[in-house]
Amino acid sequence: MSNPRRLRDPRALAAVAHPVRMGIIELLSVHGPMTATELADQLDETPANCSWHLRKLAEHDFIEEAAGGTGRQRPWQMRHIGMSWAEDDDVGRDELRAGQALSRMLLERWVDRFLGASERETDPGWRDSAGLTQHVAWLTPEELGDLTGRLAELAGTYDDRLGTGERPEGARLCEIVAWGAAVEIER
Repeated sequence: MSNPRRLRDPRALAAVAHPVRMGIIELLSVHGPMTATELADQLDETPANCSWHLRKLAEHDFIEEAAGGTGRQRPWQMRHIGMSWAEDDDVGRDELRAGQALSRMLLERWVDRFLGASERETDPGWRDSAGLTQHVAWLTPEELGDLTGRLAELAGTYDDRLGTGERPEGARLCEIVAWGAAVEIER
């Protein structure tokens, strides 16, 4: 498996900006190789639908067949863990739109997952350790870039555990999401 993939093709961006396909990517990234049937059980989809989405993801080089299966019991695995894309003036209009659509879908997914986890958590230790924070500050573009870079570096401290499967006793899969952007607050 290689480094995070940089997405530049609007068709690849659009292909991954689908909830079932993103669910497949998340499951394969976290749990390793899985078959269409195993994915279907986790995603509450049919194996045929998952097979179709797997082929679409493979068509755009997000996944590949893993060793150890035949016929309908073929496992699939990620080609890359992680992805990035641009949403700035240096990209074409189609790439920009596709990247924005993917970002919106992911943000909605992350917020829904955070709210669901907050509502379901009953363990006081996990409930107290989870958090939501928001800050507003006057920053220059350089300062914002520095801050988001440092947040990404800090949040990525344990990224290697995903690829190695290292799971300390008592660990749970946790999602850390942070963003920074120039915003307008109405008067």
